[in-house]
Amino acid sequence: MPNIPHREFNSSRDLFEVELAEHLALADADLVLWRQVDLGRDYGELLRDLIENSDWRQEQITVYGKQYLQPRLSAWYGDLSYRYSGFRLDPLPWTDTLLAIRSKVEDLCGLDFNSVLLNYYRDHNDSMGMHSDDERELGTQPAIASLSLGAERDFLLRHKLRKEMDTCKLPLPSGSLLLMRGDTQRYWRHGIAKQKQACGPRLNLTFRQVQASTAAKASGR
Repeated sequence: MPNIPHREFNSSRDLFEVELAEHLALADADLVLWRQVDLGRDYGELLRDLIENSDWRQEQITVYGKQYLQPRLSAWYGDLSYRYSGFRLDPLPWTDTLLAIRSKVEDLCGLDFNSVLLNYYRDHNDSMGMHSDDERELGTQPAIASLSLGAERDFLLRHKLRKEMDTCKLPLPSGSLLLMRGDTQRYWRHGIAKQKQACGPRLNLTFRQVQASTAAKASGR
């Protein structure tokens, strides 16, 4: 399983250098990575704040006719409802903490986001199956900005059509921001696998722009 090529991160760099965007080399994808961003607060403090003060839910999924709880917790905040994998998520109101993070993410990406999905991986047993964020509410070329806090986990990428390409692995450390845009969701699936090695909690905040007219149709309004 190859790693995506990137330059080495040196923690001694000043913030200006650390926050330079890296364009990652991956066919049929448009990926930009910031290895560490300034969120105005200590990462550990922010992680605890979000874990303790977010309204978490655990959905039931059906696999081969049997129901299971999703192997993670999630929360949806923003302006509009959203549907994915058969679930409808009605938005919780933005908190001051999430608004502050959104402002920073928007500044870095040069984009506007009206919603965020929080995924809480409690330990090494929690995971996210391979999928694409290609719901029609997100448009034909969605931009997804993914912020990681807490334990470093490997972000897996697998091409939908080119079976000869190996699954790619991208470690995402705490404080990193990955922007997926262009045709990335069209050609690639991504996910987080369970791992044997124990690890602490991880939060992933995926900011996105839900299209109002499409969201209204999907929710039946």
